[in-house]
Amino acid sequence: MNSRRHTITSLSIVLFAVTIMSVSAIGQNAYAASGMSLSADCSGSSCDISGTTDRSDQDATMVVTASNGNIVTVGQLSTSGGHYSTSLNVSALDDGTYTIAVNQGNSSKYNLSANIEVSDGSSSSSVSVSNIAAASEEEAVATEAAPTGGLQLTAGGMEGSTTIDVSGTTDRSGDITLTVTAPNGNIVTVSQISASDGSFATTITTGGPLWSQDGMYTIKAVQGASSSHQKTVQVEVIDGHVIPEFGVIAAMILAVAIVSIIVVTAKTKLSLVPRY
Repeated sequence: MNSRRHTITSLSIVLFAVTIMSVSAIGQNAYAASGMSLSADCSGSSCDISGTTDRSDQDATMVVTASNGNIVTVGQLSTSGGHYSTSLNVSALDDGTYTIAVNQGNSSKYNLSANIEVSDGSSSSSVSVSNIAAASEEEAVATEAAPTGGLQLTAGGMEGSTTIDVSGTTDRSGDITLTVTAPNGNIVTVSQISASDGSFATTITTGGPLWSQDGMYTIKAVQGASSSHQKTVQVEVIDGHVIPEFGVIAAMILAVAIVSIIVVTAKTKLSLVPRY
């Protein structure tokens, strides 16, 4: 009897471990590089400045500052194709440490800096920094669904994108009014869409002054006065770009696995600690 109990208990543990490994694998497969890098390679009086970014829709700003805080130069760098580059002449600079800072907006993910040393109008510094990390490519999807009938609303977008895909279903005819509200309560946009065969879809473009505040943007769909036909979802936007939530699929699988093990253990009256 004890042997059977230990066998089943071991099997439960193995199943739990396999489930955890599966969740991890899903997360790894859904990850891709995102962020920004910066390199400064100096030889003589010239420093080659270059880097990569996953945002090619916005130029990068470079600011070179002396150790006393004085700004030496400011430049605007094109990020076409996800790359940027320029050169810095140090022949006229005083001896000391200089900070090269490159940024795309206010997000820390797109702010980098590197120090170079200058002596006698020359530098041999070579430095590279990066905050490129595995960032989820899962869609940042928020969903609120009516259990039976009513209106269902989904909104999301790929990590780093400048568009939010909105879709849903409804059991009635009539136009649907979509309202997007910023974190500070300001209305960003209002639009009307029509349902066809019980479903609707549209795309909202982010970016611009109305999307300048970082945080959760609320998307509300209204189709009449009934509460079952008024739904809201939220999508996080930073620097006008969509930010994903934690992997929804992975979390669901983990939750189901834990609940299943608890149920099996309760029904078979098993214990993870062998009794003799």
